[in-house]
Amino acid sequence: MQMNLSLRSLIPFLLYIGLISVSIAADHTKDSLDTVKKNLAEKKAVLIDVREQEEWDEEHLKQAIHLPLSKIEDGITAEELQKIVPRKTIVYTHCAAGIRSLKAAKLLAKQLPDVRPLKPGVDKLHKAGFPMAE
Repeated sequence: MQMNLSLRSLIPFLLYIGLISVSIAADHTKDSLDTVKKNLAEKKAVLIDVREQEEWDEEHLKQAIHLPLSKIEDGITAEELQKIVPRKTIVYTHCAAGIRSLKAAKLLAKQLPDVRPLKPGVDKLHKAGFPMAE
C-alpha cells in the first residue's frame, strides 16, 4: 500500500503530537464568515493565504493572495506589504488549520493596523462558500 502524504496533511498532525509548536499571543477573529465575505466583496478586506508554496500550488481560494509564513518570518518590507494591502484595509489571514494564521497575524500586526486571523482552514472556508481557484 502506497501512502501519499503532503506537507499540508502532516502539519496539523505534527502540531497535535507536539513535534512542532507555535507560541502565539493573538486570538482568532470573531468576525463571522458572512462578515468576511461581505468585507472581501466590498473591497474593505484582503484574504492572505500564509501556507507554503507546495500547499498553495495544490489548491487555494480564488480570492486569496499568497504570502507564505516563511516569507513573513524572514521579514517583509513595508513597501512589499503596500503592494499587497491597500491602506485602511482589513487583512484576514488563513492557513490549513488556523495555527499559522495566528502566527502570521501577530507578525503582520507589527506593520499593519487591522489583521484578523481566521480559524477555519482552506477546506472549511471552501465548504463555507469561498470559491477555489481553478
